[in-house]
Amino acid sequence: MTARKPNAAASAAHERLFPGHVSTLAVTDPELIEYFDNFAFDEALQHAHELPERTRLMTQLAAMIAVGALAEYRVMLGAALTIGVTPVEAKEIVYQAVPYAGMARVFDFLHATNDVLTGRGVELPLEGQSTTGPDTRMEQGLAVQKRIVGEKAVDSMYANAPADEQHIQRFLSGNCFGDHYTRTGIDVPTRELLTFAMLTALGGADAQVKGHVAANLNVGNTRATLLAVLTGLLPFIGYPRTLNALAAVDAVSPAGDAPNAKEDRA
Repeated sequence: MTARKPNAAASAAHERLFPGHVSTLAVTDPELIEYFDNFAFDEALQHAHELPERTRLMTQLAAMIAVGALAEYRVMLGAALTIGVTPVEAKEIVYQAVPYAGMARVFDFLHATNDVLTGRGVELPLEGQSTTGPDTRMEQGLAVQKRIVGEKAVDSMYANAPADEQHIQRFLSGNCFGDHYTRTGIDVPTRELLTFAMLTALGGADAQVKGHVAANLNVGNTRATLLAVLTGLLPFIGYPRTLNALAAVDAVSPAGDAPNAKEDRA
């Protein structure tokens, strides 16, 4: 029987990401690995040119946290570090996941990230990236929230929330945005791509995916970039969640629409 193996392009891409690594699944499950690698590391990448490789790996890591794929995350984190994602960026991806996936899910990924980094000789803790404190997080968080989501939309969220839910709106401004989006290490447009990837991969967050399609457009990311993110995620998160996110992209930024969103889309 002829040996089954990925094509030349997929094999070359795999070797760049995982130099010298021979997958045990290539031995036990050669047919699956042949067409998965051809799809993930060749065919899909042909339609993801809008996204730099480093950014693609970062969004894939974010999605793997959201779906709870700890073993695959470890492997892909090694690949990301190999092609130039920095230790600070790796940590910031994990931190960015906390307000979206929750600490209960992120906890194991934080430890896994620390294990991979220390295994590569990185000394922890890394240099701090926080720019806010207890006295400034709310003000600065609200400012960046309005920049990303849109001032009218944020004002409406506060105005429409019942009195007994106002604290949740303050949490969004002070914690989600004030504690996380104000950090250095990763810029705001890239953080929005990470959030889009995480919300897509979580499933059941269609309204939030749609909101962050608009937010991505507000900070300068384009429909083409969002489609490239989804194309890179598809082999790892599957079709249903990818198609749901595509529907959100089409609803907010139809094909042929202007590249940037209006503020009132948020």
